[in-house]
Amino acid sequence: MHDPIEPLILDLLEWIGHGTRPYSEAIEVWRTSCPRLPVWEDACASGYLTRTHLPGGVAEVALSPAGVAYLRASRNTPGTDSPLGG
Repeated sequence: MHDPIEPLILDLLEWIGHGTRPYSEAIEVWRTSCPRLPVWEDACASGYLTRTHLPGGVAEVALSPAGVAYLRASRNTPGTDSPLGG
């Protein structure tokens, strides 16, 4: 059976893309209380995201190397532009 969360995780990874996003923005947009759609939680548990917070700075999220690899493997089809290059 196909996991219905996987396309949403890919959408999250694409939304974050090449750079970083403020953690507060990412959690506001992607966190859900619906136990059937734990997109943010599953992406974090799978190791696809990193979170950094430097002293005096804003907490940020970015794709981990595993997240970049997963996104490339899942969305890299000939003739399409990948947000991560290809």
